[in-house]
Amino acid sequence: MTTYKKESHIRSLLKGISWRIVATTDTVLVVLLITCLIGECSIDNAIKIGSIEFLIKFVVYYLHERIWQKVLFNKAVTQRQTLQKTISWRIIATTMTFLISGSVLNAFDEIALYIALTELFTKFVLYYLHERLWLKLPLGRIRQFFFGKKR
Repeated sequence: MTTYKKESHIRSLLKGISWRIVATTDTVLVVLLITCLIGECSIDNAIKIGSIEFLIKFVVYYLHERIWQKVLFNKAVTQRQTLQKTISWRIIATTMTFLISGSVLNAFDEIALYIALTELFTKFVLYYLHERLWLKLPLGRIRQFFFGKKR
């Protein structure tokens, strides 16, 4: 288990950027898969949905991270807590995916729902692994990289 110490805003931002790269790639691929399966393949829509998600979800992800900072501060983080954090993020993010997909595709129908539900499963696994990986990265290494000394 890793004890969760207060992380810097820079670390939260870097973590958000790394997550959004993984998540946006997944979103673009999922949108392509779903739209191609129904015979309406659109790289343009996949990129639009991915781009909008990147920008909006980056801000929401950062806020989610900072809230969980307060929840887990100075606690040993268990796999169960990581799972709880993953579930809370998936509820928020999957809802946003449905709304963004529906807006871009001009229909809140089964296509937007299939995109959101497919992403629910792919991102659940990816997010959990991303969280566990970031727990292994010591806080000080990020600070040393940006500020040249351990704070």
